[in-house]
Amino acid sequence: MNTIEVLRQYKIGPFAIFDTVGSYLAVLILSPIITKVFSKLGVYIHWTSLLWLTMPVAVVFHILFKQSTPLMKLLMNPKQIQFFIAWAILVFMAYMGLKGIHKITS
Repeated sequence: MNTIEVLRQYKIGPFAIFDTVGSYLAVLILSPIITKVFSKLGVYIHWTSLLWLTMPVAVVFHILFKQSTPLMKLLMNPKQIQFFIAWAILVFMAYMGLKGIHKITS
C-alpha cells in the first residue's frame, strides 16, 4: 500500500479526511496569492471567502471533469435525503463565499 492510500484510509463516513483537509490547507496557503491576483483585476476576496468557496468550486470542477467521488455520487442521487442536505449545504457555502467578494473602488 502506498502513502496516499494509507492517508486516505481515515474517513468520516465515506469521505476521506486527507482530501478535505488537504484542499482547505492548500487554499489557505495560496489565499494571499489568490487575493493579490484578484485585486489586480479589481476584485477583493477575503481569505475566509476563499475557504467558503473551496467545496462549491471543487464540486463544479468534479462535475466538469466527470470525476466520481463519494460526494459526487451523493450529489447526483436525488433518491436519498442526503442529496437535499448536501445541496443545501453547498448552496449555503457558495452564498457565504460570494457574500465576501467586493469590487474595489478607488
